[in-house]
Amino acid sequence: MIVVTNRIPVAEGHEIDFEDRFRRRVHLVDQSPGFIRNEVHRPRPMKFSHETGGFVPDPEGEGYYEVKTWWRTLEDFVAWTKGPAFAEAHKNRAPREMFRGPNVLEIHEVFLSTDLDVG
Repeated sequence: MIVVTNRIPVAEGHEIDFEDRFRRRVHLVDQSPGFIRNEVHRPRPMKFSHETGGFVPDPEGEGYYEVKTWWRTLEDFVAWTKGPAFAEAHKNRAPREMFRGPNVLEIHEVFLSTDLDVG
């Protein structure tokens, strides 16, 4: 199994619009052979406070949104990127001002997994 992560630096003030794009997505990837799941993670910049001994919000921290997809194989993911459904899903690009820099695509192979019921 592989996990593909797209780390996206969303510009301040565009978070709601960015999240809305994912809420309204057409779910084409969900129908692709080998697709397992999709998650979108919202950044929550935190730092450790030695004064309180705990984690506190970091207003100066810059987090990245992460769009993660799980795939049975790398070949399944590559096939998705070369197909017409991928082109259709990515044809309505967000405006450049929505981002504060380039995205970063990472691919990881799962070699150990523990299933947890987090409710």
